Amino acid sequence: MTPLRLLGFMLLLLGSLFVWTAQAAPQGQRTALVLHVNGPIGPATSDYVAQGIERAVAGGSPLLIIQMDTPGGLDSSMREIIKAILASPVPVVTYVSPSGARAASAGTFILYASHIAAMAPGTNLGAATPVQIGGGGPPISPTPGSEGAAKEDAPKREDASATKALNDSIAYIRSLAEMRGRNADWAEAAVRSSASLSATAALNENVIDFTARDMRELLTSLNGRKIAVNGGDVTIDTRNLIVTDIHPNWRSKLLGAITNPNIALILLMIGLYGLLFEFMNPGALYPGTIGGICLLIGLYALAALPVNYAGIALILFGVALMTGEAFSPSFGILGVGGLFAFAFGATILIDTDIPQFQISWPLLGSLALASLVILIATGRLALTSRHRAIVSGREELEGQAGTIIDWADEKGHVLAHSEVWRAASAVPLEKGQRVRVIGLNGLTLNVEPLTESAQSTRSSET
Repeated sequence: MTPLRLLGFMLLLLGSLFVWTAQAAPQGQRTALVLHVNGPIGPATSDYVAQGIERAVAGGSPLLIIQMDTPGGLDSSMREIIKAILASPVPVVTYVSPSGARAASAGTFILYASHIAAMAPGTNLGAATPVQIGGGGPPISPTPGSEGAAKEDAPKREDASATKALNDSIAYIRSLAEMRGRNADWAEAAVRSSASLSATAALNENVIDFTARDMRELLTSLNGRKIAVNGGDVTIDTRNLIVTDIHPNWRSKLLGAITNPNIALILLMIGLYGLLFEFMNPGALYPGTIGGICLLIGLYALAALPVNYAGIALILFGVALMTGEAFSPSFGILGVGGLFAFAFGATILIDTDIPQFQISWPLLGSLALASLVILIATGRLALTSRHRAIVSGREELEGQAGTIIDWADEKGHVLAHSEVWRAASAVPLEKGQRVRVIGLNGLTLNVEPLTESAQSTRSSET
């Protein structure tokens, strides 16, 4: 046996041994899955958590841990995560970690919804007041001079929708607190007056179940705890439990990228301008293909975000006005109006005041500037093309010089513009004579003799 074949046989043997070892692992080996929720909560986060819970259920995991550090996020995504947690047959533990992390706003709701809530020392939670949609009015705050934030009357607000959102959030977090046996009064204070707590204070206020410095201490504290899961009692056993980190897959990463409002707006604009260039140059294919794909992806991303439809309408109207300026010059009226409509529409496009889901002002300025450059360039091309000589069509033939090929009875054939045409003239002509086209009647040229002055004028124009 040659050394090369021997090496191949050994590699094959080692590979088979590795596969056998993996398959022969003890069937009783138990694994706890750990999801990492870092940053603002959006559509990608809810998809990631839902997939993690499904994987835990399918793999028979005795425990699912959500390690959290979030400033909050979208209400719709938060509610999807909570629905998945409440319906999970696997106990879900939310752990605010590492030290310095927080579970603010939407994170507080998720913490309350979990079967077990834990925090690392040096972390905090709270500030769960719903951010106003649309950005109108100041933040919701308790009425001056009131005592006991958890027992205050509903604040009097000029904006009825903000009050409805506040009361809805209070009722929601109180229902979660009552379900899990946690402090409902403090939960209401966190929503009504943006109250916050440290990890130690949260433990004393019966907001969380315990504190843990790291994952090992978390598993130790969980061992032996009895909790209610889907109407039944479950005793958590963390002995010999293996912890496995589950990271977002390509789908969640892609969803997280395109649901960034700035990326969604860029895709939308690439799509609109791509289709515009395709309509201006039929058959180019590349602008239309790329533009169509980007437009569909951008619309899908916007559908997952809290979008103000007036903003989309203004963006489309602005692009339409700028397109109208390109095809029907109006001395800048349509172009400037379209530019302002586009800029204002992009400003109000995302219907939330959450900073992480706002359109970047530098990006907005860049897109507006790019639209202005495209508008000026298109207008310049349109203006210069009006002063250029006609190079095709009926008008281009008029004034052209030609040569008589044959002639009889006021008609014959003429070589003009490198083509042979039927021609007619009221003036007697002869073969080889130079003539000038003065009109076109169907497919017959009307010609006249080419004088020396006309020939010199034609030469100077050329």
